[in-house]
Amino acid sequence: MNRKLLTVEGYQRLQDELNDLVRKERPEITKIVSWAASLGDRSENADYHYNKRKLREIDRRIRFLTKLFEVAHKVEYSPEQEGKAYFGAWVELENEEGETIKFRIVGDEEIYGRKDYISLQSPMAKACLGKSVNDEIQVQTPKGKKIWYVNQINYIK
Repeated sequence: MNRKLLTVEGYQRLQDELNDLVRKERPEITKIVSWAASLGDRSENADYHYNKRKLREIDRRIRFLTKLFEVAHKVEYSPEQEGKAYFGAWVELENEEGETIKFRIVGDEEIYGRKDYISLQSPMAKACLGKSVNDEIQVQTPKGKKIWYVNQINYIK
């Protein structure tokens, strides 16, 4: 796994998830699996099979998060970033038709479950990097080149 960038909030959220899986969810499911196994015949024991599968999913997620934290780099706000769009920035763009979009540039592991987060690897984020307010950016889309203007750049401090 290559080095993974995470915002402070994303790092904490994933750390909380790992702690919850290890300290709460896994022990609960392990108890249920043990209880279901003690009932005898496992071939037709739905509780056993369902919870055993759930335990494997939890273990898979724990392994993934553990490996992620080995290569994760928590990126904190720096005053030098102010006024330019970099990792962790909230960016508001406006196109020529007057439509506006607002998103935050984050790491690949943070975009899930959030419609207002985009990956640092996305074409839109790459086009925004290093830009200032009132700068023009061009993004290649399947329908052709789109031009956007940077309206606002903010950081969570």
